[in-house]
Amino acid sequence: METLLFSIQNHIAQITINRPHKANALDTKSWEELELIFEQINDDDTIRVVIVSGGDSKHFCAGIDLSLLMSITQNTISCEGKRREKLRKQILDLQTPINAIENCTKPVLVAIHGGCIGAGVDLICAADMRYCTNDAYFMIKEIDMGMVADLGTLQRLPKLINPSIARELAFTGRAVSGIEAQQIGLVNKAFESREELDKYVWEIATQIASKSPVAIRGTKHILNYSLEHSTKNSLEYMATWNAAMLLSNDLQEAFLAQTQKRSAKFED
Repeated sequence: METLLFSIQNHIAQITINRPHKANALDTKSWEELELIFEQINDDDTIRVVIVSGGDSKHFCAGIDLSLLMSITQNTISCEGKRREKLRKQILDLQTPINAIENCTKPVLVAIHGGCIGAGVDLICAADMRYCTNDAYFMIKEIDMGMVADLGTLQRLPKLINPSIARELAFTGRAVSGIEAQQIGLVNKAFESREELDKYVWEIATQIASKSPVAIRGTKHILNYSLEHSTKNSLEYMATWNAAMLLSNDLQEAFLAQTQKRSAKFED
């Protein structure tokens, strides 16, 4: 990996955006590696939870690197129809790594410090849980660039916070502090320092990693399914899911562990 750092410890995968010289702005290579790394995570049964952070950069993510944005806009195809067709494909290609975060079978936590701008907001909205420092800030910057945010913020943010507030942020592009982000429900919790942030996120990840992998993956799948379907359809799907998945070795181990008053040990 050139733009991301990756490690696994105690069933927890840690992904660090590693472009500090560019304030962690995401270039073409970043998008390619982000998609690749989540494909690998899905295929690795030893991984049970994922943490994404901004590492040593001043910002968690400053959005799309301008070099990538310029390459998209400088389309030299003479045919107008083909030019628009290619642009549409490029946008869909950029959406794919963000979708991979949402579709990852393992819970994804993000630890945010500094600026989380533009595509950074797209990224965190696709995660399962968000945590930040008090001095972090969030901006839907696309509106100030004369464009519509197109990688998922407008689709996911209104499901995370009050839709009217989401519209305010999208229309104005104003900065939301870490403290306000907690107040409006954009993040689960805000912290005074990065040390407190990292410690808490690791503790939450460790707690999730101690649970049944089958149950955690199933829970995430059902939560995501239920966002897009009615309660009735979701409950019917839930019954079918558990008819297939309920009788697992993890269920037996969980019962035995509680009976024997010990910590459960689940297979990968």
